[in-house]
Amino acid sequence: MRMSYDATIDFLFGCPSLCSGGSLVGCPLRFRSSCCCGEIQGQVLDPSGSAIPGATVKVVQTDTQFTRTTTAGADGGYVLPNLPLGPYRLEVTGQGFKTYVQSGILLQVGNNVQINASLQVGAVSENIEVRSQASMVETKDNAVSQVVDQRRILELPLNGRQATSLVLLAGGSVNAPTSGNDNVGSKSFYSSVVIAVAGSQGNNVNYLLDGGDNNDTFSNVNLPFPFPDALQESALRPTPCPRAMACIRAAR
Repeated sequence: MRMSYDATIDFLFGCPSLCSGGSLVGCPLRFRSSCCCGEIQGQVLDPSGSAIPGATVKVVQTDTQFTRTTTAGADGGYVLPNLPLGPYRLEVTGQGFKTYVQSGILLQVGNNVQINASLQVGAVSENIEVRSQASMVETKDNAVSQVVDQRRILELPLNGRQATSLVLLAGGSVNAPTSGNDNVGSKSFYSSVVIAVAGSQGNNVNYLLDGGDNNDTFSNVNLPFPFPDALQESALRPTPCPRAMACIRAAR
């Protein structure tokens, strides 16, 4: 029977043995997951608010120069799914319109953000640049998540340098009593913990590493995680029945 969870913790790790610098860019698809990726979608519009079909939409990850390109549909809509996390620049071009450029876009764990590009009439060689930090509004999921970035992971005094301590930074997360239960002990790894999220049982948290299952199938607690130095992000996502979710990604 499939286990139901109240929260998911995703620790993002960057496949350092397979990819240069530990980045997910260039990793084989089997090592990726939607949990450790993000998505940018929106519409391309002219000054009157009408759609511009066939416009070219390109995103560039400014840290790695990873590039993804797509074409706007008949309604001006575009979708760029499964993007590696990090800072991005959006570039939109259309025949008879100035090039639209927006920087300051930051994708975190599981982000699905909407960015509508309004093009102005002019030559493609002319640019309209939006340099302000974009507001990353989640458009597909109304769950409240807690993301811990790499700086806080490295600087926080985690007990025993265990990544699972990051779960306790989220509201409603507490160490569950270990007396009277056998979820952890001699049959589990030394780093296994029981943490209750939003009043759930101590073994009702779904642990992910780069989007992949990282749970002990015998007791349903966590398997070992890398040391904090190797992590890039962590995210706790309570789920409204079933199980909550936590994601962690390794540093580059």
